[in-house]
Amino acid sequence: MELIKQTNIQIEGRHKKTILTDLFFIDDEKAKPVVIFCHGYKGFKDWGPWDKMAEFFAEKGYFFVKFNFSHNATTPENPTEFIDIEAFGENNYIKELDDLQSVIDWLLLPDFEHGNQLDSSKINLIGHSRGGGISIIKAAEENRIDKLVTFSSVSDFGSRFPTEKALKKWKEKGVSYIVNTRTKQQLPHHFQFYTNFKENEERLTISRATKKLEIPHLIVHGSKDTSVSISDSGNLFDWTPFPDLLLVEDADHVYNTSHPWDRSELPKAFKHVLDKTLEFMDTEKEDLIKNTVNNTAT
Repeated sequence: MELIKQTNIQIEGRHKKTILTDLFFIDDEKAKPVVIFCHGYKGFKDWGPWDKMAEFFAEKGYFFVKFNFSHNATTPENPTEFIDIEAFGENNYIKELDDLQSVIDWLLLPDFEHGNQLDSSKINLIGHSRGGGISIIKAAEENRIDKLVTFSSVSDFGSRFPTEKALKKWKEKGVSYIVNTRTKQQLPHHFQFYTNFKENEERLTISRATKKLEIPHLIVHGSKDTSVSISDSGNLFDWTPFPDLLLVEDADHVYNTSHPWDRSELPKAFKHVLDKTLEFMDTEKEDLIKNTVNNTAT
């Protein structure tokens, strides 16, 4: 059977920006479980080995979807470059939650082009880093999500903002800048990022959302992650009702991958993550919940 790759499909989001989306699946006209992948901060759908990951799950019988958040600074003409710097400055967590909802709703439209190729009762959500936090909140809100996987996820958005003098300076200037270490660009954050968070703080509190989850949750973290502390995944494990934890020895924030990824083989650490994620997704939801309950009882 042929592996179909439909890339850079433009979905209209709620915030006047295109959500660029990729679909990977085997064209056998069988209903397949869905995987939706959310990239992280300063990330994009075509970063590093994300195509390899999409191919991996598609070849294992999944309908794999990945997308660019609408305000991640890429454009439809330049999907891998941070061209739209102003959009980056206007991004916030609510816009990313809305983007993810737009992707879910699009996939489940009655007239979706490949509707016969997906099983709408089995939607798996994977989020990396900041995308992990977004995925947790959406999984707590959206009852069509069947399972959740977080790679190197943050456990608290609020603690990642500056405080006191730095916060005051940001408010006074209206903008602060962060360096993209890969491209050396100065990327802006307008102060609306903070005010939007404060206005929606209850909804954006990851601990609250995690405790509300009613689905199995696989929590993955590398032992040598210097971007997000491994303690964040420890928090998620403590909070989530039906957890499964995978700690990956000697793995960094991106499981020893990099961008661009031109090699045919994946690093041992990331291959291990994909294999264990597949095992988690292949297991029936009820069995995962039952195992969690039994392990807690013992």
